[in-house]
Amino acid sequence: MSIPEIIKRAEQPVSAAPFVSFRIVFGLLIAYSTLRFVLSGWIEEHYSNPVFHFHYYGFFWVEPLNSSGLYLVHLLMLLAALGIATGYLYRISAIVLFITFTYTHLIDLTYYLNHYYFVSLICFWLMFFPLPSAGNSTNRSFKIPAWCNWLLIFQLCLVYFYAGVAKINSEWLLNAMPLKIWLPAHDNLPLLGPLLSYPETAYVFSWFGMIYDCSIPFLLINRRTRPFAYAAVVLFHLMTGILFQIGVFPLVMIGSTIIFFSVEWHHRFLAFVNRIPIAGSIFRIYDKQNEIPLKEYKMPGFLKWSLGLYILFQLLFPWRYLLYPGNLYATEQGYRFSWRVMLVEKSGDATFYIRDGNAGREGIVNNREFLNSHQEKQMSYQPDMILEFAHFIGNYYRSRGMKNPEVRAEVYVTINARPGKLLFDPKMDLMKIEDGLQHKTWIRL
Repeated sequence: MSIPEIIKRAEQPVSAAPFVSFRIVFGLLIAYSTLRFVLSGWIEEHYSNPVFHFHYYGFFWVEPLNSSGLYLVHLLMLLAALGIATGYLYRISAIVLFITFTYTHLIDLTYYLNHYYFVSLICFWLMFFPLPSAGNSTNRSFKIPAWCNWLLIFQLCLVYFYAGVAKINSEWLLNAMPLKIWLPAHDNLPLLGPLLSYPETAYVFSWFGMIYDCSIPFLLINRRTRPFAYAAVVLFHLMTGILFQIGVFPLVMIGSTIIFFSVEWHHRFLAFVNRIPIAGSIFRIYDKQNEIPLKEYKMPGFLKWSLGLYILFQLLFPWRYLLYPGNLYATEQGYRFSWRVMLVEKSGDATFYIRDGNAGREGIVNNREFLNSHQEKQMSYQPDMILEFAHFIGNYYRSRGMKNPEVRAEVYVTINARPGKLLFDPKMDLMKIEDGLQHKTWIRL
C-alpha cells in the first residue's frame, strides 16, 4: 500500500466509540494515580524535601515549585484527567493534562519509569485529536478520523513489542536474570509463592515474558485471538503488579488495551456504562443510532509530517544504544525511553570526596544531606546522575567559599548479583568532565 493510500485510509471517518471508551478509562486511571500520589504524601517526599533534583538531559531548567504550587499543579492534573474522562472541556483538559503530567515527571530523573513516558506521549497526542469538547453532545455520538485510533494502537504495540525484543538476550533467556533474583523474594505469597523459589520458575517466567511481549500486539489485533490475548494481558499485568512495585502501570496497560476491541464491543461497553445511574450524563455516553457524521476531513500538511516523523522517531530512537560501544547496563547510554522494562537488577555504592584544590584538604560528602533514600539509590549506579551530583557538590562548596573544588567518587556497581566493580577511576576529578550525548569514555566497567 502506497503512502497516499495509507493517508487516505487514515482520514476515513470511523466510530469514536473505541476512543470514548479509552478516554473514560484512561482519564479515570490518571485521576486515580494523581489522587493516590497526593494522598500518599509523595509531593513532599519526592519534590519538596530533597535539596537537589536530578535533571533530564536538555531539561536542566525544570525545577519544582514550592509545596503550594505543586499541590495546585496536581489539582489541575486531577481536574484535567477527569475532564478527559467526562469529555468536558476536552481540548483544554488535554492541554492541561499534558503540561502538568509531563512537568511533574521532568522534575527529577530518579523517578523515571517507562509508563510515565507512555502516558506523556498519549497525553500529547490527545491534544490534537479532532474531537468536539462534547459539552453539548450528551447522548450523541460522533465520528473521528481513523488515524486517531491507529495511533493509540501503534503506541501500545510498540511498547509491548520493543519490550519483548529487549528481552532477547543471554542474560534474560539463558541466565534467567534478574528474575532469578527477584522471584524468590516473594516465596511467601499464597499458592504461587513456594514455586517462586525454584530456579526453573525464573526460566519459565523469563521465556514467557519475552514471548508474551513479542506476540501480544499481533494476538490483540487478530479478532479471533483477541479474547484470549486480553485475558493474558489481564493475568500478566495483575501478576507483575503483585510481584513488583511498579505503581499503576499494570492498570494503565490493562485499561488502555481495550482500544484493540471491536466497535461493537465498545458500543456494548458504553451502553453498560450508560445504564449505570448518572454515569451516562457524567461521561456523555451516546447512542450509536444518533451519530454525528464527521465533516469532510483532510489531514493538514503539518499533521501528516508530524505523524510520519513521530512514528519514524518512535521506531528508531530505541535503537540508539547501538551507536555506543561498551556495556549498555554499565553506561546506560540509550537505555531510557527505549521500552526496556525491568531488564536488569543493579545496585551501587557511591562515596563522594570534596577537595579544596588550593588548600589540599579533602573530606567525605554526606549524600543524605542533599538527597532522599530513593534518589541516592538511583544515583549510585547511573553515570549521568553521578556526574550531575558531582558537579552540584563542587558548585555547592564553591558557593560557600571553597577555592577550586575537586570532586571524585568511589563507585562500586553490581549488575545482576555479580561482584561489585569500580564504575570508573576513583582518582578522577569529575568536575572536569561534562555530560553530553557522546560516548562516556570515562566509564570502565
